[in-house]
Amino acid sequence: MADRRTINVLVLGVGFLFIFTAFTTCGNVAQTVVKSLRNDTFSGSGYHSLGIIYGVFSFANLLAPMVVAVIGPKIAMFLSGLLYSGYIAVFIVPSTWSFYLTSVLIGVAAAMLWTAQGHFLVENSDASTINRNTGMFWALLQCSMLFGNLYIYLDWNGRTEIPDSSRRNIFLSLLVASVLGTLSFLLLRKSRDEEELLSEEEGQSLLSTGVTYRSRASSALQEAKSECKTILQLLRTKTILLLSPCMAYSGLELSFYSGVYGTCLGATAQFGDSAKGLIGISGIVVGIGEIVGGGLFGLLCQNNRFRRTSVVFLGMLVHFVAIYLIFLNIPDDAPVVFHGGTQSQPFLSPSVSVALLCSFLLGLGDSCFNTQLYSVLGCVYAERSTPAFAIFKFIQSVFAAVAFFYSGALLLKWQLLVMVVLGFVGTLCFFAVERMQGFITDLQEY
Repeated sequence: MADRRTINVLVLGVGFLFIFTAFTTCGNVAQTVVKSLRNDTFSGSGYHSLGIIYGVFSFANLLAPMVVAVIGPKIAMFLSGLLYSGYIAVFIVPSTWSFYLTSVLIGVAAAMLWTAQGHFLVENSDASTINRNTGMFWALLQCSMLFGNLYIYLDWNGRTEIPDSSRRNIFLSLLVASVLGTLSFLLLRKSRDEEELLSEEEGQSLLSTGVTYRSRASSALQEAKSECKTILQLLRTKTILLLSPCMAYSGLELSFYSGVYGTCLGATAQFGDSAKGLIGISGIVVGIGEIVGGGLFGLLCQNNRFRRTSVVFLGMLVHFVAIYLIFLNIPDDAPVVFHGGTQSQPFLSPSVSVALLCSFLLGLGDSCFNTQLYSVLGCVYAERSTPAFAIFKFIQSVFAAVAFFYSGALLLKWQLLVMVVLGFVGTLCFFAVERMQGFITDLQEY
């Protein structure tokens, strides 16, 4: 029978599966839903909402560890889940002010949720179980891209317009999923080691709850100051400076596959009645690409002969093929057209099979870059991994936010060009880091 810590990890994964089934689906269709609203008083933009979320998330990450240290990971995840559910609920009865307010709040919630997740996962693992537990959690999380998008495909396939009744039913279902995920966090239990530590502390001290929380806050503040100093030191290192373009590229392509590409498919009139349904099936295929890439490269990179540079180079090639096919297959004004669909003719006659192939390649390439960025940071900064990963998430989120803000204004060809240039530079810089680390290793062996 599974021990308590394994059950905790499974419950954690299921909670994230439900919450991100709701949120990733919501992000995928946000701009399309906003365009379909028959409401003259609503003036929001799905792109701007996602830009706000990632922008706030990037800066909230700096304060989240202190908050989680004070209130604990379980309460932090529960409160964050409530804010995620509030964002989903806005789409049922949309208004501009609540749309943008909840975008800010969910940015804060995301920072707390992911900080608490990392803390809780480590708390319920040891050296012999950390890889297994991380694998279980990420497998459940990646499945979140499948179920909500499948619902979108089944409900929207054959529709040229999205009626209000369909929108309300979809977001009510997503709200239920998000609430279930949030409630599942209440089932999380303290590990036995932590319970023993707490019982010892209670036996040795009669401090009041208020004093205990003040003590936690003071300790968290000192840790936050120390971590900020470490982050500033790492930002000046050659490795982080060289990896920054690659991290920035991961933010651009994150915004493209998670919010822009689906909107482009839904706005392409040449796809006919299947255009809106393609948004959902595209999200599923992106998820399959992520799952295949994560599993494949996780196994391959256990073999030292299969270098990280090989995976990143493959990721660049896969993305460049996808970008070229998207350039040929999707109308240039698809990301920026607001009312209805675009009648513009791309270089090729739009093909559903090519569009879905590009979805798979986007997910596969994303897994190439992300798995190897995590790998190189974990190896180079093994003793300072937390601040190194914080820098990665900060740079990635800032560039994702920037990309979402320009996505509604730039034609598709310019967005693709920016991705190509930064992707090429980021890959070269990644190669330089690996070469530099190889020299350092050789010198140490010598």
